[in-house]
Amino acid sequence: MSDLIRTGAADLARALAAGEVSSVEVTRVHLDRIAAVDGDIHAFLHVSDRALDVAADIDARRAAGEALGPLAGVPLAIKDVLVTTDMPSTSGSRILEGYMSPYDATVVARARAAGLVPLGKTNMDEFAMGSSTEHSAYGPTRNPWDLDRIPGGSGGGSAAAVAAFEAPLALGSDTGGSIRQPAHVTGTVGIKPTYGGVSRYGAIALASSLDQVGPVARTVLDAGLLHDVIGGHDPHDSTSLTGAWPSFADAAREGARGDVLKGLRIGVITELPDSGFQPGVAASFHEALAAMQAQGAEVVEISAPHFEYGVAAYYLILPAEASSNLAKFDSVRFGMRVTPHAQATVEEVMAATRDAGFGDEVKRRIILGTYALSAGYYDAYYGSAQKVRTLIQRDFDLAFGQVDVIATPSAPTTAFRLGERVDDPLQMYLNDVTTIPANLAGVPGISVPSGLAAEDGLPVGIQFLAPVREDARLYRVGAALEALLHESWGGSLLDRAPQLAQGGVA
Repeated sequence: MSDLIRTGAADLARALAAGEVSSVEVTRVHLDRIAAVDGDIHAFLHVSDRALDVAADIDARRAAGEALGPLAGVPLAIKDVLVTTDMPSTSGSRILEGYMSPYDATVVARARAAGLVPLGKTNMDEFAMGSSTEHSAYGPTRNPWDLDRIPGGSGGGSAAAVAAFEAPLALGSDTGGSIRQPAHVTGTVGIKPTYGGVSRYGAIALASSLDQVGPVARTVLDAGLLHDVIGGHDPHDSTSLTGAWPSFADAAREGARGDVLKGLRIGVITELPDSGFQPGVAASFHEALAAMQAQGAEVVEISAPHFEYGVAAYYLILPAEASSNLAKFDSVRFGMRVTPHAQATVEEVMAATRDAGFGDEVKRRIILGTYALSAGYYDAYYGSAQKVRTLIQRDFDLAFGQVDVIATPSAPTTAFRLGERVDDPLQMYLNDVTTIPANLAGVPGISVPSGLAAEDGLPVGIQFLAPVREDARLYRVGAALEALLHESWGGSLLDRAPQLAQGGVA
């Protein structure tokens, strides 16, 4: 495997700026890597045919002495939930097959302006509905650690691309854990920013009050560098937060070299007992906490009594908002159209199109959401779920009065086998039990690799949550733990995967 493939985004950026390597070289080896392994992994739905041209343009601008952004020339994978003008945007659904957007999502436009090189669009659960990337209309993505296992979801394609060294960076979206849970099962780093901290303009909506775009990377610093590019206020997004943000890359650098763990108060939720987690996941979580305590951190037990209702509330709020957001796929304005017979009415065409275009999981959630919003049931279901959401937000407010960050395992188990839960929606939904509360409350969360589970040798992640707008705190804490663990491991978690270290995936 080429050394350039294994080089992280920060180091690639330094080498590019120093003239030690060209963007064309870096882009070509990643395209070659995709060609070599993605037939097995299926991380990408579409590979750009313009990537080398974009890279050549970056090289020419650098040679001409133009001032470029810190990540100029570094390749980037883009989750297919984000619309792009030069590649299809399908959100993993047959109903949008071949759809070409007339504009770029804000985060994509900012990445282009910063000189990143889009490699392609990554696979995902259809309209981001799923925790395994098995609900993609275009087939499942496989975990590079074990091709018989899931890479998480809904953003399994982005996480798998980064873990398999097909891309150094990727963009994802997180509605209930779709960045953090894939990071957990693939040994990568995933960030869900504060709600409104990164623009959602051009992200195909699932649940508008929950969706958040964020970075996927192999290190906390790399994630911070990408977050600096895509974050900040966007007038196109009515929910976008105003005001200045600190540099998240600088926060990561501070965490990696400083003593930020000394005196740090880490909250552990008493309502999340170890009995709910796979033994190897629980063990890795406690080992990570112990490593932080050895550096002066304090572990504090806190109560969050309404967290246990988070999954139930989420699976009323999300389907309700999804049923509304997906109503626009009506066979009239854009997307596929199925005409059942020559004299079909608009209603018949709409019904036939939605039946053919949507997968089973999407139909399930639309039906559930429409029911929850229907006359006579709104207050009992959607209204009650929003009240629970408020109680969860209050739990966070009280907790952050006692601690600096909250820590949990990023997911209850390691990567499960493909097909193992696809017919059991409840078990699939419970996979997001630790990540969902952050989306309900709008607080930021990060998943950092914490080790390998003893029983199966698969990656495990630890999640940290911080108050609204305190994303930089997560970068400092995450980078500090990452530095500790990398020192004890003698490298990153991905270096401990034999099939990855040898350049293969099987």
